[in-house]
Amino acid sequence: MSDSKAPANAPQMKPWIAAIHAYVPGKSKGADGKALVKLSANENPLGTSAQALAARAAVSTSAAYPDPDSTELRAAIGKLHSVDPARIVCGTGSDELLNLAAQAFAGPGDEVVFSRYSFAVYDIAARRCGAEPVVAPDKDYAADVDALLAHVNEKTRVLFLANPNNPTGTFLPRAELARLHEGLPPDVLLVIDRAYGEYVDPAHDDGALELAAQTNNVLVTHTFSKIYGLAGERIGWGTGAPHIVDALNRIRGPFNVTTSGQAAALAALRDQQFVIASREHNAATRADFVTALEALGNHGLRVVPSEANFVLVLFEGELTAEAAQDAIAKAGYAVRHLPGQGLPQALRITIGTGAQMQAIASALRDVAGDAG
Repeated sequence: MSDSKAPANAPQMKPWIAAIHAYVPGKSKGADGKALVKLSANENPLGTSAQALAARAAVSTSAAYPDPDSTELRAAIGKLHSVDPARIVCGTGSDELLNLAAQAFAGPGDEVVFSRYSFAVYDIAARRCGAEPVVAPDKDYAADVDALLAHVNEKTRVLFLANPNNPTGTFLPRAELARLHEGLPPDVLLVIDRAYGEYVDPAHDDGALELAAQTNNVLVTHTFSKIYGLAGERIGWGTGAPHIVDALNRIRGPFNVTTSGQAAALAALRDQQFVIASREHNAATRADFVTALEALGNHGLRVVPSEANFVLVLFEGELTAEAAQDAIAKAGYAVRHLPGQGLPQALRITIGTGAQMQAIASALRDVAGDAG
C-alpha cells in the first residue's frame, strides 16, 4: 500500500485520516519473493478444529444473507463464558469492534489512551474517528498502570489495553487490571482486548469478563482468529454493559459475520479439547524455544516474558534484528520485524511447531556465532 496525494481539485481526505499509517500485516514471502513458513501473524500452528472445518463445509449456500445478529453464536459464547447473550456483540474480527468502540465513544477533541508497544490498530482507531491518540510509557515492554492513569484527563474517552499485550506478550494480572479500572473516571471506556486471552493459563484469569459484567464502562473483546484457528473467517466478539453493546450494534455492519463464519465459530466453541490442546502445545513449545534462546549465551538476545502464542526477542548486542531476520528467512521462515511500532531492535516470533522453533533457534545460533 502506497501513499497517494489527491490533486488540488479532487476530494480531499480529512487530515486525521491522512495522519494514519496503514496497518502492515506480517509477511509470508522473502525479499526474493520466495514463499516462507509464516510465523509472523500469530496463527495457530495446529490449524483449525476438524469440527469447525466440517461445519463450514456443510454450509450449502451463500445466496442468502447471514443471521444479522449471530443469534446462535452469541448464545453459545454466552453459555461457555457465563455471559448474557444480550450483552454480546459479534464483529468482523475483533478489529471491527475495536474501531467501533473508538467511533462510538470518541471523536474530534477527545483523546484515546494506550500503552507504548501496543497493537497498531489502537492508533488507527483513534485517528479514524478524529480523536487524538495518547501514548503512555511502558515498564520494560509491559503496560504500566500508573503511567496509563497519569495520561488520563478530562479529554480522555477511551483507554485500550491488550491483555496479553501484542506485540510484547506481557500480561497484566488481575489485581493490576482491577487497579487500572478503579483509577479511571466512570465516563472513560476501558477496552480490554483479549485476542490472546485463551492462551493464558485459566488459573491466571485476569478478571476482565467480570469487570465487563459488573461495571458500566468496560468492553472486553475476543477473536476466533488465534487459538480457534479461524483467522480466514474474520470473527470476533465483545461484551459489556447494555448501553455499550447497543452503541456498537448501531454502527456495525448489518450482516458483518458470514454464514460460514458463524457455523465454523459455533462448532469451534463446542470443541474445547482443540482449544486445550492448542494452549498446552503453545505453553510447552514456547518454554522450549525460550530455553533454546537462553542457551545461546551472551549474544545480547533477550526474550520478553510472554503469555501469548509468540515471543518478542530483543537484540541488544552486536547481532541486529535485521541480520537475525535475514538468517531466519534463509532458513525458510517469516517472522515480524517491528520498526514501525518503535521496535527496530526486536523480532516478534510466532510459536509454531516444535520442529519449526528448533529450526529458528538453530538459525539464530548460527548467526549469533558469526556476529560474536
